[in-house]
Amino acid sequence: MVRSSFCDNPLLRVSRPVSACSRCRTAKVKCDGKLPACTACEKAGRESECSAANDQFARGKERSYVAALELRAEKLERRLRHARLRKASVALHDTDAPLPAVPQSHFDPGRKDSLAILTAAIHRKAAQNRENSDGNSLVSDFGFLSVDAATRDFEPSEVNISFARLVLAASTNDPIPDLDDTEAGLPERQVADSIIQFYETNILELYPIFDVAKLRSLANDMYADDPRPMRSWEYWMFWMVLAIGSAAQSQSKEDEHYLRGLDFVARALTRADRALMPGYVTQLQSLILLTQYSMLDPVHFDSWPLLGFTCRAIIDLGFHKDPPQPEKETLDARRRTFYCVYALDRAISMVHARAFSFDDDAVSVGLPSSPPPNDGSIGQKKPSDASIPLFMLRQLQSEWYQRLFKCDPDNALPDPTSYIWQKCCAMRLWSEKLPSDLPISIREMFDLELRYSYVYCIAPSTGAPHLTAYERLLIFEHVIGYIDRIYHVAHASSNAAFYTYHDVLKVYFMGSQFVAVLRDAAESLLNGTPPPAPFTVPGKPAPPPIPQRFGPHVDNLDRSLNCLEKTSLTLKRYGERWQNALALLETFDMISAQVTENLHGRKRMRDAASPSNRGSQTPRGPVPDSQPLTYGTPRQQSPYTPMSQHSPHSSIGQRPSHPQHSQQHSQDGSWLDVDVSQMIQGGGRI
Repeated sequence: MVRSSFCDNPLLRVSRPVSACSRCRTAKVKCDGKLPACTACEKAGRESECSAANDQFARGKERSYVAALELRAEKLERRLRHARLRKASVALHDTDAPLPAVPQSHFDPGRKDSLAILTAAIHRKAAQNRENSDGNSLVSDFGFLSVDAATRDFEPSEVNISFARLVLAASTNDPIPDLDDTEAGLPERQVADSIIQFYETNILELYPIFDVAKLRSLANDMYADDPRPMRSWEYWMFWMVLAIGSAAQSQSKEDEHYLRGLDFVARALTRADRALMPGYVTQLQSLILLTQYSMLDPVHFDSWPLLGFTCRAIIDLGFHKDPPQPEKETLDARRRTFYCVYALDRAISMVHARAFSFDDDAVSVGLPSSPPPNDGSIGQKKPSDASIPLFMLRQLQSEWYQRLFKCDPDNALPDPTSYIWQKCCAMRLWSEKLPSDLPISIREMFDLELRYSYVYCIAPSTGAPHLTAYERLLIFEHVIGYIDRIYHVAHASSNAAFYTYHDVLKVYFMGSQFVAVLRDAAESLLNGTPPPAPFTVPGKPAPPPIPQRFGPHVDNLDRSLNCLEKTSLTLKRYGERWQNALALLETFDMISAQVTENLHGRKRMRDAASPSNRGSQTPRGPVPDSQPLTYGTPRQQSPYTPMSQHSPHSSIGQRPSHPQHSQQHSQDGSWLDVDVSQMIQGGGRI
């Protein structure tokens, strides 16, 4: 109120008088020009004789002084009105809120600061403030949480927000069901041992984030008659290992393995605040375990933000660089932890068709020089370490993926075909050097990953947008081999190795590439005559050979129909486990419907033209096609009578190179606008 009354009734005091009053001028004393009487006249008791308020100013000064006061008062009043309007706009939280009433007499319609202009400016300012406020709302709720993922500056009990709660809030799709207090105890020892054994054999062999002996010792301590006091991250590791091992064996979203895994995760989450506390190696191990589980349960967790938190933590701790003076006892464990995150980042980023969390140029870490220590059994030969080949494959994939799919279009490769041949040759050499004593399930998984890498590398990309006839044949053969193997993996009576929801996306990707090459060049692919191998220039890499086929003779038409059918059946089988696989199945059936119809038309014409072949037709239903990946000259296929006219859908424009790219359309418009990235987040949202 004091400030308002002062602004409405300012003191009319002149800092420097225009002219002295008549008495001061006569007495030749200093006049301060105070109104209504100057100080000198007040002290002399002659206030009534002070001529400051009359017309006795010096000639020519009267009008300038009054005009100056009026102009200054007008400016102050205008600034005061603007200040009041701005203050009112700060309180606006909605652009539709009414403005405070301002008398129209306060505004001059002839000036630029009219009410309409001011109102529009205030609305724009309020909208901008609201947008900034909404954008920073999450950050403002963090409280005292540091942006450094490795900081140790807070305790969970001291603030309402912790790093663990931030991670879970950003990565949870659907909440985990509440833990049943009646079943809060440990599972039976036999059940826990079988789950831990599955985890050791199929998952820990690929991602050795801790030693086998450490896990077994922890299990013994948990089931001891007089258990020792456990730390939070030990509880987290025990329950998450059980959750991952149980969920990895699940084949249906309603079976015992999956429901048991949910129960184990619920128990682990009670220790999240301490287990995920930043700044410790145990945080990295805990984040890796949670990321692995999210790959098995996309309904409840999103693996992409979890991967981002994990990569940020490992960079903040400096694991992406070897220490200058490393300790031999801890160097291998440090390197294994880093490459586990590296392998997950490359695999998840590629299947999502996104950029890596960090480039290879920022990494300076050698591969682990030795496998994790064994269980100490004497006289038993330990199998070769499966994690080292996996890390090497991820390094090969990382190089060509960044160069082909995440490169600048203006910085194209001078010879993309030779570059692709070189990378395919490097991956083939990698497969030939795999240890012979690897478990069968892991070796089969490596074979599938190799075929997937071949197709992904050869497929159209930013760096190599065009395909040759030889490349289409390579994609054709490798997709058939991949689908045949993954079909049997999906329909096996029990799970082996580490197959996740991301393998569903791989099946969709491989099936989409198969449909694309058939639309591009069905005639050349189905007649059974391979195109001539590209001419090899001395000094440049040779093209990869065509995979050798085994088994009974089946022509390419029947093989193509069999591959399309197996793709749909595999997605349907995975739909029993992951609901989003059914959405991918529906999409695949749509994009392959025209190709399948054309292939059935060709088959009817072939059978009608060759009556003698009716008795030797391919049995109904999918049949085996491929064996473990080997190379050689493909056997010649007997040509059949082709269709007299090409199908209008026999060629398309540039096709999507990944499921997430399926928003692109071909020239015939038959590719659907599907956002697969929404399917990845769980809950069946498309």
